[in-house]
Amino acid sequence: MEISWGDFEKVDMRVGTVLTVSDFPEARNPAYQLQIDFGDLGIKKTSAQITKRYVKNDLVGKQVIAVVNFPKKQIANFMSECLVLGVVGGDKDVVLLQPSAHANNGDRVG
Repeated sequence: MEISWGDFEKVDMRVGTVLTVSDFPEARNPAYQLQIDFGDLGIKKTSAQITKRYVKNDLVGKQVIAVVNFPKKQIANFMSECLVLGVVGGDKDVVLLQPSAHANNGDRVG
């Protein structure tokens, strides 16, 4: 299905830095809870099913790409405020999308 350029422009993807990572035992599938700093947009929370590839301590300080203009979504007992983007392999092993060089928190992907 093709989308228009106008549709694509509605998706607000930004660079952020992971501040904290916590276990999320209430999630249906293994996941972490993340707090991500998006600069002027503030700190947003999300959950991510990235436990196969990533260890909590290794995620802190990493820059990631996330969609920041979805409505909040209830996941178990947690309210997710953004969607971290990644490549999903056949076995649901997620590789996070990251800038190849340092970018400012909140910089727009486009």
